[in-house]
Amino acid sequence: MTLYEFSVPAFAKGLRAMSEILSKAEAECAARKIDPSVILADRLTPDMFTFTRQIQMATDHARYGAGRLAGADTPAAPDTETSFAELRARIASTLAFLQTVEPGAFAGAETRTISFKAGPYDLSFNGLDYLRNFALPNFWFHLTTAYAILRHNGFKVGKMDFLGG
Repeated sequence: MTLYEFSVPAFAKGLRAMSEILSKAEAECAARKIDPSVILADRLTPDMFTFTRQIQMATDHARYGAGRLAGADTPAAPDTETSFAELRARIASTLAFLQTVEPGAFAGAETRTISFKAGPYDLSFNGLDYLRNFALPNFWFHLTTAYAILRHNGFKVGKMDFLGG
Protein backbone atom coordinates (compact mmCIF):
# COMPACT_ATOMS: atom_id res chain seq x y z
CA MET A 1 0.00 0.00 0.00
CA THR A 2 1.08 3.55 -0.66
CA LEU A 3 1.13 6.54 1.66
CA TYR A 4 -1.75 7.91 -0.42
CA GLU A 5 -3.86 4.88 0.46
CA PHE A 6 -3.01 5.26 4.14
CA SER A 7 -3.69 8.99 4.27
CA VAL A 8 -6.16 10.57 1.86
CA PRO A 9 -8.99 8.01 2.28
CA ALA A 10 -8.59 8.14 6.09
CA PHE A 11 -8.61 11.93 6.13
CA ALA A 12 -11.66 12.01 3.85
CA LYS A 13 -13.61 9.44 5.86
CA GLY A 14 -12.91 11.19 9.16
CA LEU A 15 -13.88 14.57 7.75
CA ARG A 16 -17.10 13.29 6.18
CA ALA A 17 -18.06 11.72 9.52
CA MET A 18 -17.29 14.95 11.38
CA SER A 19 -19.36 16.96 8.92
CA GLU A 20 -22.32 14.72 9.72
CA ILE A 21 -21.63 15.08 13.44
CA LEU A 22 -21.60 18.86 13.05
CA SER A 23 -25.04 18.69 11.39
CA LYS A 24 -26.36 16.58 14.26
CA ALA A 25 -24.86 18.95 16.84
CA GLU A 26 -26.38 21.98 15.14
CA ALA A 27 -29.82 20.34 15.09
CA GLU A 28 -29.47 19.29 18.71
CA CYS A 29 -28.49 22.84 19.70
CA ALA A 30 -31.71 24.07 18.11
CA ALA A 31 -33.82 21.35 19.75
CA ARG A 32 -32.27 21.91 23.19
CA LYS A 33 -32.23 25.71 22.77
CA ILE A 34 -28.47 25.90 23.22
CA ASP A 35 -26.70 28.89 21.74
CA PRO A 36 -24.28 27.25 19.23
CA SER A 37 -21.57 29.77 20.11
CA VAL A 38 -21.40 28.21 23.59
CA ILE A 39 -20.53 24.80 22.14
CA LEU A 40 -18.20 26.22 19.49
CA ALA A 41 -16.22 27.99 22.24
CA ASP A 42 -16.24 25.05 24.66
CA ARG A 43 -13.16 23.05 25.54
CA LEU A 44 -12.46 20.07 27.77
CA THR A 45 -10.01 21.93 29.98
CA PRO A 46 -8.76 25.53 30.02
CA ASP A 47 -5.42 24.75 28.36
CA MET A 48 -6.96 22.94 25.38
CA PHE A 49 -8.24 24.39 22.12
CA THR A 50 -11.91 25.20 21.68
CA PHE A 51 -14.30 22.98 19.71
CA THR A 52 -13.97 25.29 16.70
CA ARG A 53 -10.17 25.21 16.85
CA GLN A 54 -10.21 21.40 17.08
CA ILE A 55 -12.08 21.23 13.76
CA GLN A 56 -9.77 23.81 12.21
CA MET A 57 -6.72 21.86 13.31
CA ALA A 58 -8.11 18.54 12.03
CA THR A 59 -8.73 20.06 8.60
CA ASP A 60 -5.25 21.63 8.62
CA HIS A 61 -3.62 18.27 9.37
CA ALA A 62 -5.59 16.60 6.58
CA ARG A 63 -4.83 19.36 4.06
CA TYR A 64 -1.17 19.81 4.92
CA GLY A 65 -0.67 16.10 5.48
CA ALA A 66 -1.82 15.19 1.99
CA GLY A 67 -0.29 18.26 0.37
CA ARG A 68 3.15 17.83 1.89
CA LEU A 69 3.30 14.13 1.07
CA ALA A 70 2.24 14.80 -2.51
CA GLY A 71 4.61 17.74 -2.89
CA ALA A 72 1.58 19.88 -3.76
CA ASP A 73 0.82 23.50 -3.02
CA THR A 74 -1.56 23.44 -0.09
CA PRO A 75 -4.19 26.18 0.10
CA ALA A 76 -4.26 28.01 3.39
CA ALA A 77 -7.54 28.29 5.26
CA PRO A 78 -8.04 31.35 7.44
CA ASP A 79 -9.34 30.46 10.89
CA THR A 80 -12.49 32.60 10.78
CA GLU A 81 -15.30 30.09 11.33
CA THR A 82 -17.97 31.09 13.84
CA SER A 83 -20.79 28.62 13.10
CA PHE A 84 -21.43 24.96 12.46
CA ALA A 85 -22.23 25.82 8.83
CA GLU A 86 -18.88 27.56 8.39
CA LEU A 87 -17.06 24.60 9.93
CA ARG A 88 -18.87 22.26 7.52
CA ALA A 89 -17.83 24.56 4.66
CA ARG A 90 -14.23 24.34 5.85
CA ILE A 91 -14.48 20.57 5.87
CA ALA A 92 -16.02 20.64 2.38
CA SER A 93 -13.18 22.79 1.04
CA THR A 94 -10.65 20.41 2.60
CA LEU A 95 -12.40 17.44 1.01
CA ALA A 96 -12.39 19.25 -2.33
CA PHE A 97 -8.64 19.79 -2.01
CA LEU A 98 -8.08 16.13 -1.13
CA GLN A 99 -9.85 15.16 -4.36
CA THR A 100 -7.29 17.15 -6.34
CA VAL A 101 -4.33 15.31 -4.85
CA GLU A 102 -3.21 12.67 -7.34
CA PRO A 103 -2.22 9.26 -5.96
CA GLY A 104 0.81 9.21 -8.27
CA ALA A 105 2.16 12.33 -6.59
CA PHE A 106 2.84 10.19 -3.54
CA ALA A 107 5.44 8.11 -5.38
CA GLY A 108 8.59 8.19 -3.26
CA ALA A 109 6.82 10.07 -0.48
CA GLU A 110 8.06 7.56 2.10
CA THR A 111 11.57 8.97 1.87
CA ARG A 112 10.71 12.55 0.84
CA THR A 113 11.90 15.07 3.42
CA ILE A 114 9.01 16.97 4.98
CA SER A 115 10.18 20.08 6.82
CA PHE A 116 8.04 22.84 8.29
CA LYS A 117 7.64 25.14 11.24
CA ALA A 118 5.10 24.28 13.94
CA GLY A 119 4.83 27.07 16.47
CA PRO A 120 8.36 27.68 17.75
CA TYR A 121 9.63 24.35 16.41
CA ASP A 122 11.38 23.54 13.15
CA LEU A 123 10.32 19.99 12.32
CA SER A 124 11.69 17.59 9.75
CA PHE A 125 10.62 14.03 8.95
CA ASN A 126 10.87 11.53 6.16
CA GLY A 127 7.42 11.08 4.61
CA LEU A 128 6.64 7.80 6.32
CA ASP A 129 7.49 9.13 9.78
CA TYR A 130 5.61 12.36 9.05
CA LEU A 131 2.43 10.47 8.21
CA ARG A 132 2.66 7.86 10.94
CA ASN A 133 4.01 10.03 13.78
CA PHE A 134 2.63 13.50 13.06
CA ALA A 135 -0.10 13.99 10.44
CA LEU A 136 -2.40 11.06 11.23
CA PRO A 137 -2.05 11.17 15.05
CA ASN A 138 -2.72 14.92 15.09
CA PHE A 139 -5.66 14.58 12.70
CA TRP A 140 -7.34 11.90 14.82
CA PHE A 141 -6.49 13.67 18.09
CA HIS A 142 -8.29 16.85 17.05
CA LEU A 143 -11.31 15.02 15.61
CA THR A 144 -11.56 12.88 18.74
CA THR A 145 -11.29 15.90 21.01
CA ALA A 146 -14.06 17.72 19.11
CA TYR A 147 -16.22 14.60 19.42
CA ALA A 148 -15.39 14.37 23.15
CA ILE A 149 -16.46 17.99 23.70
CA LEU A 150 -19.86 17.17 22.23
CA ARG A 151 -20.19 13.98 24.27
CA HIS A 152 -19.13 15.85 27.41
CA ASN A 153 -22.02 18.26 26.76
CA GLY A 154 -24.52 15.43 26.42
CA PHE A 155 -24.90 15.48 22.65
CA LYS A 156 -26.39 12.33 21.17
CA VAL A 157 -23.52 11.24 18.95
CA GLY A 158 -21.92 7.84 19.24
CA LYS A 159 -19.01 5.76 18.11
CA MET A 160 -20.66 4.83 14.81
CA ASP A 161 -21.11 8.54 14.05
CA PHE A 162 -17.41 9.08 14.68
CA LEU A 163 -16.41 6.07 12.61
CA GLY A 164 -18.60 7.20 9.74
CA GLY A 165 -21.03 4.27 9.67
